[in-house]
Amino acid sequence: MKLTVPTWLTLLRIVLIPVLVAVFYLPSQWTNFASAVVFILAAVTDWLDGWIARRYHQYSAFGAFLDPVADKLMVAVALFLIVQGHPTPWMAMWAAVIVGREIAVSALREWMAELGQRATVKVATIGKIKTIAQMVALSCLLYSINPRYPLQPGTDIWMGVPVFHIGDWLLGAAALLTLWSGFAYLRAAWPVLRAAEKSAVDTTRTPGKMRGSTRE
Repeated sequence: MKLTVPTWLTLLRIVLIPVLVAVFYLPSQWTNFASAVVFILAAVTDWLDGWIARRYHQYSAFGAFLDPVADKLMVAVALFLIVQGHPTPWMAMWAAVIVGREIAVSALREWMAELGQRATVKVATIGKIKTIAQMVALSCLLYSINPRYPLQPGTDIWMGVPVFHIGDWLLGAAALLTLWSGFAYLRAAWPVLRAAEKSAVDTTRTPGKMRGSTRE
């Protein structure tokens, strides 16, 4: 198996996940800034590996598998840290919506791939807008939330309070866009899913008909 430059960048993104967790909980004044920097670096590698793969045609099956896994792991871990650092019902709900949608869409894509229709659920424009809003929101929240002061986000760092509110509103918007894009995926896949279900029902009925005709 040949590791291309995009694949190495994807592996770097996975390595940055435990680094993000460790930095987030360090007992220091600069950990907020460092957490945001680590997450932004991971987001940049996400964009960069895709650009390099398209620009220089460095595609691989392993990279295609690993890239979405790395993205979802980084986003999920960042959300868990944020909810733990600022445990409010709204923050937990937005995190649950985003993570739940990712699980549902991943299952949908896997099912569509088994039917040979994976291209039907390709990334749409709304999904890209959702990703941008989500990345900016998580960067702002990681910068402004300190687990030592869970109910006072941003009070101990420069511009922390307005940055927190920007991230809070953007995360809510990203969660709503997440639902919208998830519905768009499901609507695009629905005709194929209905056809597959009808085919499965017809297959189970056919043997019964054949047995009935034999008895007659």
